Amino acid sequence: MFTGIVEEIGSVEALNGSRVRIAASVVLEDAHLGDSIAVNGCCLTVVEQGPDWWEADVSDETFARTSLHGIAVGSPLNLERSVRLADRLGGHLVQGHVDGVGEVLQPVPDLRVRIPVALMRYVVEKGSITVDGVSLTVVAPTIDTFTVAIIPHTASVTTLGTKQPGDHVNIEVDVLAKYVERLLAGHVAAEGAPS
Repeated sequence: MFTGIVEEIGSVEALNGSRVRIAASVVLEDAHLGDSIAVNGCCLTVVEQGPDWWEADVSDETFARTSLHGIAVGSPLNLERSVRLADRLGGHLVQGHVDGVGEVLQPVPDLRVRIPVALMRYVVEKGSITVDGVSLTVVAPTIDTFTVAIIPHTASVTTLGTKQPGDHVNIEVDVLAKYVERLLAGHVAAEGAPS
């Protein structure tokens, strides 16, 4: 579990098949083999580490369903360690399970992203959304887009400040919305009402 508060921008140091080596420092301060680190919002597992780098194995499924399929050596990455129960929850509850890939239509400060229409039912004005691992508040949803206001601090400490139209970003919708939908669907079905 994560909060969507990026701790540092790392970078891809090497790619070897499904193994990615990431240059980092902050997220390694107390990292151990088997720990989870969010990479552009994708929960990856530390499988090897050294001074100022760590490695993860990325499954074919993750490459296929996220924007990680487009990374290259030198690509900047938003990094966050998993949250501890004693930590402040500065963003919102983020699982690190990407729901889809969006396309940037307009850069910061009013970042506008197009996402699959099927995900829009979870996107509401003033609701939480995660874009490349960054916890944000939705300003204006449409049929297949949403905007978020990016303050200068967020633009400078995450990769969102460099995103341009056409760039792809990982999207995770609010998990609470998905649970509410699932619970209501079961209730509606039990009542025999049309869905």
